[in-house]
Amino acid sequence: MLQRTDSKNSEFIALVKELDAYLKITDGDEHEFYNQFNSIEHLNHVVVASLNNVTVGCGAFKAYNSSSVEIKRMFTSPPARSKGVASAILKELENWASELNFKSAVLETGKRQTEAVNFYKKCGYGRTPKYGQYKDMNNSLCFVKELGQL
Repeated sequence: MLQRTDSKNSEFIALVKELDAYLKITDGDEHEFYNQFNSIEHLNHVVVASLNNVTVGCGAFKAYNSSSVEIKRMFTSPPARSKGVASAILKELENWASELNFKSAVLETGKRQTEAVNFYKKCGYGRTPKYGQYKDMNNSLCFVKELGQL
């Protein structure tokens, strides 16, 4: 089950804590740099997913510019992976952004997050030049996808 919510959602906050613990390990010395751009305080477009009444995944977006959103805080708890949760969340985020007349979605992930890189490619995201704060980060990979308009 998918639920549209915002960053005040307690289940979202709990999943983000799990995500941050994972990223602290994979990002290593660069974690603090990346973490400064991952505040959830003002995310008004959040999707959480539940399986058997347990919240197992989340994702969000924020406006990147007038025509694009940036996908943020995508995470699926390890026991729920490979069950289509992340794909459903991402599709719901894309649909929501399209409903709000955004034309594309951008995102950044780390080279070390090979599962995430493969996931975004599978979901139709293509590599794009590094943007914004990620321009000089060797670990960063940036992606973009044109959104189908509803």
